[in-house]
Amino acid sequence: MKKIIVLMCALLAVFMETKAQKGFNPGQLQVKWEVLQNNYQGKQQFRDELILSNPGVGELPSSGWKIYFNFPRMILPATVEGPVKMAHANGDLFYFEPAADFKGLKPGDSVRIEFTADAWAVNITDGPDGLYFVENDKENVQVALKKVIAVPSEKAEQLMRIPADKIAPVTPKEVYTQNKVITDLPESSLPIIFPTPSSLSRQPGYFTISGTTAVSSDPAFKKESDYLKSELQQIFKRKPSAAFKGSIVIKKDPSLKAEAYDLTVAPSRITISAGDSAGAFYGIQSIKSMLPADAWAGKVATVNLPCVTVKDKPRFGYRGMLLDVARNFQSKQQLLKVIDLLGFYKLNTLHLHLSDDEGWRLEIPSLPELTSVGGHRGHTLTNTDHLQPAYGSGPHTDNPAGNGFYTRQDYIEILRYANARHITVIPEIESPGHARAAIKSMDVRYNRLMKAGDKTEAHRYLLHDLKDKSVYSSVQNWNDNVMDVSMPSTYNFIGTVVDEVVKMYREAGAPLKTIHMGGDEVPAGVWQKSPSVEKLRSELPEIEGTEQLWLYYYTRVDEILKKHNLYTSAWEEAGLKKELVNNISKNVPNTDFAQRRMHLYVWNNVLGGGAEDLAYRLANGGFPVILSCVTNLYFDMAYHKEFAEPGYYWGGYLDVDKPFKFIPLNYLKNSHEDNLGNMIPAEVLSHKEALTATGKANIVGIQGQLWSETVRSKERMEYMLLPKLLGLAERAWAPDPDWATDPDPIASEGKYQKSWVAFCNQLGKKELPKLDYINKGYQYRIPTAGVEIDGGMVKANSQFPGFIIRYTTDGSIPTVKSSEYKQPLTIRGKINFRVFNKAGRGGRTVSVTN
Repeated sequence: MKKIIVLMCALLAVFMETKAQKGFNPGQLQVKWEVLQNNYQGKQQFRDELILSNPGVGELPSSGWKIYFNFPRMILPATVEGPVKMAHANGDLFYFEPAADFKGLKPGDSVRIEFTADAWAVNITDGPDGLYFVENDKENVQVALKKVIAVPSEKAEQLMRIPADKIAPVTPKEVYTQNKVITDLPESSLPIIFPTPSSLSRQPGYFTISGTTAVSSDPAFKKESDYLKSELQQIFKRKPSAAFKGSIVIKKDPSLKAEAYDLTVAPSRITISAGDSAGAFYGIQSIKSMLPADAWAGKVATVNLPCVTVKDKPRFGYRGMLLDVARNFQSKQQLLKVIDLLGFYKLNTLHLHLSDDEGWRLEIPSLPELTSVGGHRGHTLTNTDHLQPAYGSGPHTDNPAGNGFYTRQDYIEILRYANARHITVIPEIESPGHARAAIKSMDVRYNRLMKAGDKTEAHRYLLHDLKDKSVYSSVQNWNDNVMDVSMPSTYNFIGTVVDEVVKMYREAGAPLKTIHMGGDEVPAGVWQKSPSVEKLRSELPEIEGTEQLWLYYYTRVDEILKKHNLYTSAWEEAGLKKELVNNISKNVPNTDFAQRRMHLYVWNNVLGGGAEDLAYRLANGGFPVILSCVTNLYFDMAYHKEFAEPGYYWGGYLDVDKPFKFIPLNYLKNSHEDNLGNMIPAEVLSHKEALTATGKANIVGIQGQLWSETVRSKERMEYMLLPKLLGLAERAWAPDPDWATDPDPIASEGKYQKSWVAFCNQLGKKELPKLDYINKGYQYRIPTAGVEIDGGMVKANSQFPGFIIRYTTDGSIPTVKSSEYKQPLTIRGKINFRVFNKAGRGGRTVSVTN
């Protein structure tokens, strides 16, 4: 009898398993997305469609499920056409569910959904991402869908934002035209050291360097001497076949200013002279800069360095790069790799954006919820175990883009690593806006302690008034992401975080002069119905509205930082206040904060927006300013207008030429077009405020920004970062080039073109080939080929001389084994072109038909 029962159970199990295999699997669902029309109905909105297909086995039920997805635009639910209902969850998270007329989706069937969203959609970044399926009665089980199939936009109504959009999609022909000015220069004519030194003169002879070259130094520079020895041993893995007698000496010269160095390469000795260890370090970087790619690739045992005399110093004391690890996370190992890159190109500041609405990435041991909750994203209806998905991070808390944080020990290691490379790490704690991760984490702490009966401790770090009925929506569509600045608990929180951050720096032995406290994009409507705010206003009648609350908040934050001898850094909005100018409300510099020496990072110079000269006005008004201009220094902007090119573009498109052509103290000189490609009348810019002598002294430095909404992997980080970072490095370190100061527009343009050609050759023949091997290689962007058809002749070119163009005629994607383009082709039919670097890695393929 038992055998019969066992057999029956086995048969039932097989039957159930077979039935399950034949049942519906939501992971098989496919979604296709296409933009139908921008400027839909003559408004700044677009119409698009989703096609939901079921290619699998089993039927999608007619009810009882939702599909969640992230979308960077606000969807207008009333515009949805199709058998589903759409709704906004929060932030960039939306979902759709079956409507009453949805009849289910059988295998092989599809359903079409149309809807309208605000603004516009131009490239692949604008599409839905991170789709996942949830059964309503099984919210704890989620199934990620396949990656969305994005249908490339090709028509004008799909690619042009509004009628005023004058920026045409980049075609192979347009790329060819842009590249025509880039002539091939002999490598011997290119700069020996990059970034360009203050002065360099070539001398006769060579110095032979290898991994066994002797290195010595004054005692003050022992760390730098040991660093150079280690670097040479790692670079030159082969031993030379003969002994060489040359040596490298690092000497202290008190007459040289901070970060400056002198470098002499003679046949028998290299001498670095510096006044401080940073200067010695940069002299070492210049030696490393002289090494060819073959040395970094481990292919040679020795290198003959040309004899030179160099006198060098940085243009700006602050040469920075912001990395946003809050929106999407990057590992500790990747940060160390970036730090090496910054040090190699003589950038000295890493600005780490550690917190935002979508993540808190630094462990604060006394507030563990910040990382146990705020350090993770996944499907949730409560945000009590983790935060909701964002930027395509999906339903699960193991996605490396949405999940992760630096432990206290990780951060100390990062600080020590950066400090050894003379890089200061500035932490940013976003406040009072962009603070949802912190707010939700402290809510969890509050609920835990209230449940334990500890009401006093529960309220200690609460970041919003639980009875606040204010209604608002941030730029990123959050309705609950702003700290309540009237609550004492908010300052308890800020003070505790600052205390613990200071301790980490002290333990690491790393310098800390400031903490960046955010200050941007606080939406209208906040605090208006907060009981806590009303209480504060009754106690302080001078607080009449939200403008005074802004001043109240940053005054208190500044006092918290000053207790640690730190100054406050923030985005530009923190240094502005509203005043009536000719009966018009305008943002003007807040002189009180200027007197406090608050450092402002100014991003808004959007051409045509009215704030083109804001950085200069703030510097003239007494603020120390770090130029962070979106038009030239936002590396998350797409390289150019093409559907397949990732990145945002609200501030314009940004290829490597944009940071290279940036003129820090006079950037309006070569600013001519707005972000839609329309020329800005000269008379408009002529009325903008120029830097005064005081203002010039207040330009502390410049910084590139890499916001990470579209950066979900280390490869994408390096793609968006490089080669743009090389243009930033040149502008931050090198003196103004002659084209930047020539008052004659025609002469200035001619000099610029000559300098641009040399820069492209420098990148293609020297710098990027090195980056194929340094730190195991960086995945920089390889440009697409330019292609033109002229009288039946197919001509191709590349932005970077020294890179190789390959092609195929059989429809396949070119590989390193494909034919190399060397001269115009007369082949008929479709031809695929692809640019390769010297290491054999290829960029994106483009096609033409002859």
